[in-house]
Amino acid sequence: MSLLRRVASALLPDAVAEPLRRLARRAAVARFSDYDARHRYAGQELVVHIADPLARAWYDHDWDSGTELTLLQRRGRLRAGARVYDIGAHQGVVALILAGVVRESGRVIAVEAVAHNVRVARRNAAANACAQLDVVHAAIADADGALWFEDRWNGAVSRTPGVGVRTEAVTVDTLVARHGAPDVLFVDVEGFELHALRGAARTLAEHAPDLFVEVHVGAGLERFGTVDELLALIPSGYELLMAPGEGGDFVPFAAGHPLLADRFRLVALAPRTTEITAHD
Repeated sequence: MSLLRRVASALLPDAVAEPLRRLARRAAVARFSDYDARHRYAGQELVVHIADPLARAWYDHDWDSGTELTLLQRRGRLRAGARVYDIGAHQGVVALILAGVVRESGRVIAVEAVAHNVRVARRNAAANACAQLDVVHAAIADADGALWFEDRWNGAVSRTPGVGVRTEAVTVDTLVARHGAPDVLFVDVEGFELHALRGAARTLAEHAPDLFVEVHVGAGLERFGTVDELLALIPSGYELLMAPGEGGDFVPFAAGHPLLADRFRLVALAPRTTEITAHD
């Protein structure tokens, strides 16, 4: 199946190759012997269902606390009672960590576009008796409607319109109308972060949540825009900090910094005021 995927990707147009890749992934899941793993994730003991090879690589081991979690808890609004949106939630492990931080008095809205991941995320929420976690099956976008989505284990918006799985698309602003305003907004959407923030314009202007954004420079963002366009969507007055994509401490954001040449993590701390205005 691995050879089939490589040949399909190299030789066939996306409209033909993507269904073959999807069949290969589904066959791999069918062959996989799923199991439950118990580890400490950012200091919390959780049961996580391992249902595919990527989940085994990502989740079947202990996790240290991410520096973004430490930063947002120490200086931001990530605390007990907070409402957090986890956009691009995969199988809900980060959402479960966030749910442990906000506790029963808080709420986590986890949004994921791939049906397989949604099923596993909901199973993980149930296995950990996490009533404060809601898993929403949708793709995030800059307008409500539908998107074509690559049905991978770690999916992304399709490179070719009409190729992939047609998936409901919603904006952050629409989610806020349904679930309430977030105190913290996590965004990890494989290069589609520019569209995610465009669809959160009203939320950012009216509610000023803290932001964590995985910025996929060199891994998807360039298909849709630039870092400068992304930053222009963050209201003025926010404090911007950045860190390497694979770990490390946050430092103040600086234009032209070498970190910006590759995938990096961005935290934007909202000012402690309601006087928030968007950049020109």
